[in-house]
Amino acid sequence: MTQSYRNQLVFTIKDRCRVCYTCVRECPVKAIRIINGQAEVVSERCIGCGNCVKVCSQGAKVFLQSKYEVYELLESQQKVAALVAPSFPAEFEDIDDHRIFVGMLRALGFSYVFEVGFGADMVARQYHRLFEEIPGKGYISSDCPATTFYIRHYYPNLVSRLAPVVSPMVAMTRIVRYAYGADLKIIFIGPCVAKKAESPEVDEAITFLELRELLLERNIQPSGVQPSEFDPPRAGKGGIFPVSRGLLQATNIREDVTVVDIVVAEGKESFKEAIREFDAGLISTHHLELLCCKGCIMGPGMSKNGERYARRTRVARYVKQKLNPDQLKEWQENIEKYSSIDLTISFTPEDRRQPLPSPEEVEKVLKSMGKISPRDHLNCGACGYDTCTDHAIAIALGNAEPEMCLPYAIEKLHKSINDLNITNEKLSQAKAALKQSEKLAHMGQLSAGIAHELNNPLGVITMYANILWEECKEDDPMRKDLELIVEQANRCRKIVSGLLNFARKNQVNLSETHLPDFAKRSLESVVIPPQIKTRIVNEMKNPICFLDQDQMMQVLTNLEKNAVEAMPSEGGEIKLTLSDTPDEVILSLSDTGTGIPKENMDKIFTPFFTTKEVGKGTGLGLPLIYGIVKMHKGKITVMSNADPKQGPTGTTFTLTLPRN
Repeated sequence: MTQSYRNQLVFTIKDRCRVCYTCVRECPVKAIRIINGQAEVVSERCIGCGNCVKVCSQGAKVFLQSKYEVYELLESQQKVAALVAPSFPAEFEDIDDHRIFVGMLRALGFSYVFEVGFGADMVARQYHRLFEEIPGKGYISSDCPATTFYIRHYYPNLVSRLAPVVSPMVAMTRIVRYAYGADLKIIFIGPCVAKKAESPEVDEAITFLELRELLLERNIQPSGVQPSEFDPPRAGKGGIFPVSRGLLQATNIREDVTVVDIVVAEGKESFKEAIREFDAGLISTHHLELLCCKGCIMGPGMSKNGERYARRTRVARYVKQKLNPDQLKEWQENIEKYSSIDLTISFTPEDRRQPLPSPEEVEKVLKSMGKISPRDHLNCGACGYDTCTDHAIAIALGNAEPEMCLPYAIEKLHKSINDLNITNEKLSQAKAALKQSEKLAHMGQLSAGIAHELNNPLGVITMYANILWEECKEDDPMRKDLELIVEQANRCRKIVSGLLNFARKNQVNLSETHLPDFAKRSLESVVIPPQIKTRIVNEMKNPICFLDQDQMMQVLTNLEKNAVEAMPSEGGEIKLTLSDTPDEVILSLSDTGTGIPKENMDKIFTPFFTTKEVGKGTGLGLPLIYGIVKMHKGKITVMSNADPKQGPTGTTFTLTLPRN
């Protein structure tokens, strides 16, 4: 396994990602980037701990598979050795006899099968010497590759404090090559993903999960193999290395601060906290035994759902079985035999820290998510980050999205729902207005046809009625009848004229108009009782517009007369509000009258509809207004309340007209 592979240790299968942010929460270095709602691993920041693989319930996070490279080595003509991590009893709990397990590996094609536990024994001796020979200088254990990657990338200033001792895997590799030949191909088998990138001295590294797949694909069962023992040198107490405090136990050091200053920390948060305090000088004279996982027995290359303490017990039981006098004697001889092998290593810093954004950038991101005051910082952790500020920093760096914040997403959803409701309401109003427009357009066409057909015969009737009336003598009893005919004929002419105005096929004569002065003249043209107050509210920035003044005066005076007639006997107020935009002028006439009943609102522009007494209204006033406004390419809307229980009564007509 070459170091170049390390940048591809963990991948995301995007189709499986459900964006739960669990991987963000569990990644100790936040090497997860959320883009367009998908979580992807940032390879250059990843330390290979495999936490994201362990916690992803959807199987969206996977690690680099090396099965096929192992197949090729096993099928070649070269001798291949398996180095088995001491946590194997924790994984293969279904195999009681370790010799059956070794036999299965030999059946798979391995020429040799070694225990990495012996490498742990040798490494433990090195640590013991280091702790005793250099008092007062604290070291950080270097047997966990995820931890060493973390320090090299995120605390490069502490690289010199990494213990210059190889891991048990590398130690065993050097011992095996020394004893069995440098050409031997070596494959490490263990619970760790980061081991795949730890050292180029190992040809390949696979996890226990991959080994299970190899055995399954080759149909190798415990019942069908010949039991076999591990090849020497065999492990002693180093087999306890993968459990918590395994290093201390392997070195025979008691965890007693009165004897030696050693801090043990394991798990994604604890190991980081220990390093932070070490860097701050709080425990810089202590030795740190660190594991990124909660013991190697809980590594990402182990089967899921395993019980931690049950696994610990199986490892301890296996080590206890090995510590008999005969094996101890052989073990001691091998310790002396390989004591001259160099087990030192040096580490180089590889700084991969991202420059932090400025406080102003972070503050800008926080404000965009509605986090204005400290009370808005819930620090709920739903986004996967510990604090809202950490989340904002990740957003500023391009590693996260605002939508990851649950309160922000909920608030945004509520706003979207409100906006959608408003849009639906506007759409309903537009549909109602369109329906009314179509209805009135049909009425206009019908009215125009009727008016056109009636106009000519009505003109003849009016003309001859007037001639007969003028020729009739003053004392003629028929004169009174003819006068009635003339009066009603003229009334019919007005009705026909109203129908034509409603249909409005004629043109408008636009002229420059000072709208506030024009509105004032309209109010002066109407007889308004003293108990009714009137006022004009001018909010216009540009008072000039182009209107057909005669027709628009008819519109305003009709609306004003209707407002006067709608007032109760004690009076009220009529308000004419003028406002504008660069392209439109808006006139709103409001009254405090009795209002229009809800059931009449969709009929008010219909010709001949009136609520006035017979003979007092033709029902053509508002249709006439509608026709004139339509000719001006404007629109008219009305709001009214006739029910005092629902608030103040009154009606508001709003005319929106093009300025030019």
